[in-house]
Amino acid sequence: MQTSTSPMKPQGLLRPALSVFIALSLITGLAYPLLTTGVARALFPHQAAGSLIERDGKVIGSALIGQAFSSPGYFWSRPSATAPMAYNGGASGGSNLGPTNPALAQAVQERIAALHAADPENPAQVPVDLVTASGSGLDPHISTAAAEYQVRRVARSRGLPEAEVRKLVQAHTDTPWLGLIGDPTVSVLPLNLALDALKPLAGK
Repeated sequence: MQTSTSPMKPQGLLRPALSVFIALSLITGLAYPLLTTGVARALFPHQAAGSLIERDGKVIGSALIGQAFSSPGYFWSRPSATAPMAYNGGASGGSNLGPTNPALAQAVQERIAALHAADPENPAQVPVDLVTASGSGLDPHISTAAAEYQVRRVARSRGLPEAEVRKLVQAHTDTPWLGLIGDPTVSVLPLNLALDALKPLAGK
């Protein structure tokens, strides 16, 4: 005996499809974000709030986003190529300039010249992360070599012994995870704040 079934009409598919859409929207668009945010705020409140850094009750930056420093009395951050301004957290990205691009070569030369002008007697080779931007343009850290390159200039500008400035650098150096993954890096903004706490720049 043969039986025939008629295909379900489109109107019959609409209701279950709409129900699934609404259910998934509530789960993935509302419940899941609220759950993960709540867990993050409970377990990691500082990180979940953006790793904000405060001074005198005011937010002055984030431990996750670099800032521009140009005074010789501060450690300088890695360059940023974000638009329309440097270290723009809303437009993370690099310059997209290839290694053979003349514009990149010119930018690097200008940054080297600025470093030499700020510390003309420094004979050390300029570390690459002080003259090239990262892929995100937001790096809040520099290499230990980049920090060491700047110790003499910062110490001289603030009238501090180099050994004392190096001690601050070591205190703000982040070690590799489990001592294995990554390289040691130096947090620039907290380091500069520590310098200000130790001995403010003259005229500030």
